[in-house]
Amino acid sequence: MDKPPVKGDYNFFDNVFEVVKLIPYGRATSYGAIANYLGSRGSARMVGWAMNASHHSPDPVPAHRVVNRNGMLTGKHHFCSPDLMQQLLESEGAIVENDRIVNFREIFWDPAREIGF
Repeated sequence: MDKPPVKGDYNFFDNVFEVVKLIPYGRATSYGAIANYLGSRGSARMVGWAMNASHHSPDPVPAHRVVNRNGMLTGKHHFCSPDLMQQLLESEGAIVENDRIVNFREIFWDPAREIGF
């Protein structure tokens, strides 16, 4: 990708997918952080819908790296097995207990800071 996605370049889901593809291995972000970056503060739920749809994307989208603002694995039931999201996160160094990333603050990736405009 030559430049970060900007609201209006594509449809919303495509913007979300492009941001999620930029999340580095071993890092995680929140639905709200992505919505905020895309200029749609308050649209965290739409980002969640995009993550649910990402499993049908022709290009891989690392949806396991997107959780709620408290680090909860709220999207885990949209993976082919309910444990897959946790397994993928743990394979990248996240510490997950009771469906929550314990070290979320440490691995949090904020697109507004990391990508900028």
